[in-house]
Amino acid sequence: MIYRDLCGEKVSLLGFGAMRLPVKDGEVDYNETEKMLDCAIAAGVNYIDTAWPYHSGDSERVVSRILAKYPRESYFLADKYPGHQTADSYDPAGLFEEQLKKCNVDYFDFYLLHNVNENSIGVYKDPKWGIIDYFIEQKKAGRIRHLGFSTHGGVKMIKEFLDEYGEYMEFCQIQFNYLDDTLQNAGEKYELLTERAIPVIVMEPVRGGKLASLDEGIENKLREMRTGTSTASWAFRWLQSYSNISVILSGMSNMEQLCDNLATFDKEEVLTEEERAYLADVAEGMKDSLPCTGCAYCVDGCPIGLDIPNLISIYNELRFQSNIVSAMRLEGADEATLPSACISCGACSSICPQKIDIPAAMSDLANRISKMPKWADVCRERAALQK
Repeated sequence: MIYRDLCGEKVSLLGFGAMRLPVKDGEVDYNETEKMLDCAIAAGVNYIDTAWPYHSGDSERVVSRILAKYPRESYFLADKYPGHQTADSYDPAGLFEEQLKKCNVDYFDFYLLHNVNENSIGVYKDPKWGIIDYFIEQKKAGRIRHLGFSTHGGVKMIKEFLDEYGEYMEFCQIQFNYLDDTLQNAGEKYELLTERAIPVIVMEPVRGGKLASLDEGIENKLREMRTGTSTASWAFRWLQSYSNISVILSGMSNMEQLCDNLATFDKEEVLTEEERAYLADVAEGMKDSLPCTGCAYCVDGCPIGLDIPNLISIYNELRFQSNIVSAMRLEGADEATLPSACISCGACSSICPQKIDIPAAMSDLANRISKMPKWADVCRERAALQK
């Protein structure tokens, strides 16, 4: 197993993500999950990641029940506060106490503010709820050993958040893979965090399985380049060359996926420049994107004040694949910030250097959003597919 440093801890580069556990008869398959987690731990995996909403709350319970047979100091448990979820009120203290109880622990090794983004940042910063202040105090009390955050937000938002709270954030979890390197500007996010000396944890390394199964011609080429390797392993090895990545989470749903990942992380085997260039070409071929450069000229002229570059980023993602990540980026958004608020005045298009028909894009995006399931519904749909 490859190990790296994370906040002074020796952690496995492969992290066990507990969002996509095996499911049987509509519930987490405890026996199969136990076999997988036991196998992962025996192979050297020591970083286990769960969260309050995963599997409708059962992820924490199942994982903690399995981990109870292991010495507490032998693994690192990560959990998250769901401030990104829309609610009438937020009770960080009450929920945190419930998480400790569900996980049967006195402390969390790593604790994250879950999905700090353009829509949820107001909740996290609101003094009425005192969320960030509360968790800073829990860290001082030793009930959180390392405090950080996860995000699907844009580079600008991350920078603003770090400018205000960076001194308290020890690590950050982002979506990063060879497709989202440019599709979601994940490469820029990685560079920003690296410049701020904040270690990175990666989620969605194979983009929910999208990069684990490619077109036949591409897979044949990959097999020619490296005999005996799986398609998914290319995405993981692409990430291994980034020195500021401490953990790469994988949400594994069966033993086959786990064994393949364990083989990939048995030893470090980064890709060559030629191989990375080929994956960059593969990624470009998968995109169907509007050529927005994020210059924000359109924002200055928008009478509604829409964050058009961010909306186009979401639009490009939806044109590629409508999934749980897209739902999370939109959750909690105010109606006035959505593309449906666009009045189609055309001021944005007249100043756009790329000549994008922005009103048409906003109209199409609004239509797509109206047909999208909520984040929780997507979770349930995924669980059903795993039966």
